[in-house]
Amino acid sequence: MTSSDWTAARAGGRHGRPWRAAGAAVVLLLAMVGAGLIGASFRTVPPPRPPQPLAQAGPGDLSPFATGTPGRTDRTGTDIADQAAVDDGSTAPNPDTAPAGLPRSAPTTISIPRIGVNAEIMTLGMNPDGTVQVPPLDQAMKAGWYSPGPSPGEVGNAVIVGHVDSAKLGPAVFFNLGSLHPGDTIDVAREDGSTATFTIDEVKSYPKTDFPTELVYGPSDRPSLRVVTCGGQFDRNAGSYLNNVIAFATMTDPVTG
Repeated sequence: MTSSDWTAARAGGRHGRPWRAAGAAVVLLLAMVGAGLIGASFRTVPPPRPPQPLAQAGPGDLSPFATGTPGRTDRTGTDIADQAAVDDGSTAPNPDTAPAGLPRSAPTTISIPRIGVNAEIMTLGMNPDGTVQVPPLDQAMKAGWYSPGPSPGEVGNAVIVGHVDSAKLGPAVFFNLGSLHPGDTIDVAREDGSTATFTIDEVKSYPKTDFPTELVYGPSDRPSLRVVTCGGQFDRNAGSYLNNVIAFATMTDPVTG
């Protein structure tokens, strides 16, 4: 993936203006973020098809839950059938049971047991042109944390991104992200020795043309996590996927070091 592939929007800092007030520039730049989650190298054949989530967002559907709670996007490699959202809202986070946030600390590794992910996390920021950085293609088995936002475990939406595949390496760190289900867990180890455990509320695929920027990068009143990669149909002419796959999760078990 290349940074120019990501739907771009200038990001406000962790303590900057509310995302809702950041304006159209933020929405535009950050929406492009999802487009870069695949190798940009020339392909002669479509890549292997990554698993697709059960919940497929349609045009204008900018919520991860059937009841209208926030979410985000990614891309894959062949035609997929329309998929109806199956979540009735029962997996949406309960603000009365969500744990208090942890102090800020950079993440070091991400573990997703159900799909065999155990990856290092690099720190990412913004490119000079205002687009969001992505992991280098030669490190497609690593994930990246968007550091202008909250760290995983802090109150707010922490964002971790990663490639779905690479023309050179094949399936990448989040190739199987779309096969996750509500109730699966994600563990993020942090520099301060603590581990934040998140429970997935929903995994959903969004067209990149309807990237739910504010639901991914916007504010949250609880410690939340968004894991983003690519999915949907692979466009051979553009050399990229048409969708983004996003896992929405809420912290359920902070463990101090």
